[in-house]
Amino acid sequence: MIIAWLSVENFRNHRSTEISFDPGRTLVVGPNGHGKTNLLEAVAMLDGSGSFRGATAETLVRAGSQRAYVRAEIQRRNRSSLVEMEIPAGGRSRAQVNGERARSLRDLAEIVTAVVFCPADLAIAAGGPSMRRSLLDEVLASTDREFRAARADLERILRQRNNLLKQAGQRPDSDALNTLDVWDHQFATAGETVVRCRAELVEALAPVAQEAYRQLAGTDASLELVYVTSWADMSLAAAVAGARSDDLRRGTTSVGPHRDEMEITLEGLAARTHASQGEQRSIALSLRLAQHHYIADRVGTAPIVLLDDVFSELDEGRARRLVGCLPGAQTVVTSATGHVPDGIDIDSRIEVHDGEVISASVCHDEPRHPDE
Repeated sequence: MIIAWLSVENFRNHRSTEISFDPGRTLVVGPNGHGKTNLLEAVAMLDGSGSFRGATAETLVRAGSQRAYVRAEIQRRNRSSLVEMEIPAGGRSRAQVNGERARSLRDLAEIVTAVVFCPADLAIAAGGPSMRRSLLDEVLASTDREFRAARADLERILRQRNNLLKQAGQRPDSDALNTLDVWDHQFATAGETVVRCRAELVEALAPVAQEAYRQLAGTDASLELVYVTSWADMSLAAAVAGARSDDLRRGTTSVGPHRDEMEITLEGLAARTHASQGEQRSIALSLRLAQHHYIADRVGTAPIVLLDDVFSELDEGRARRLVGCLPGAQTVVTSATGHVPDGIDIDSRIEVHDGEVISASVCHDEPRHPDE
């Protein structure tokens, strides 16, 4: 999978920027705060997943503008697609592929996928359960249409159920209880699909993440991933029914996939509380490498790799070992200093200053083409 060129208009601090990408490895350099990461963010958003920095549409649109545009040519399995996204400062974003409107933003994942490595990934290992659920959902949304539909249903049903719980209070009437029965059935149906997909994904990621961790950390330490539900050994329908009284009292849904966890242990101890920061970074990188491997295997082509100032957060040994683990895919790397570890052969270099590309150069006469 290749992004041939990218055009952004009124996106973050970029008024109008268009750049071509080498099919190999591109280095984007420039001072901090001048727009390097913004370009990676635009690329990553083309799969319809939103900003990997958690930004709202309002903050994505350049100050003083009403909307931003992101356009790109994507080459996948010898087929080119023009992906265009319109991001209004208020309201929903829209996208089209080859001039035809996309049914859903998340369907863009069938055209383009990218895996982002960034310093904030430390939270995958060190943060709360929501960070790990988000990782699982991100991977599945890129590869599984059934999951995308089930998760969208689950989110909608959960909102409706919570609203009803708050309105009904501790003394619901018969109408409220009947409506709650309907929501509970739908919640359990969608939830079971989400849980099944997540659990299968964790099982698939575990051995790949283990091997990646051994290579990155230079150790034989045991890394384990286990998916844990928020209810006991019973069906989700039974768990939701059993928690109804408590849910009415609290006004919120207390069990379900939105409360689940992917537990990460290193040498049998919880990584969140017992691993060092260096170990947690290696765990996060291992999971990203496992994510790339899984998506490439499922969709049949290697996702674009986006490395946002990752090497500045790593010691020399981990940085060197990460270089050896990077997949053979189109890669875009950002660096404030222009320095990258030995072993990364840069094919092109783009310099960004104050939201503008001020130079672009080829570093090799014959650019390398990554494996697809």
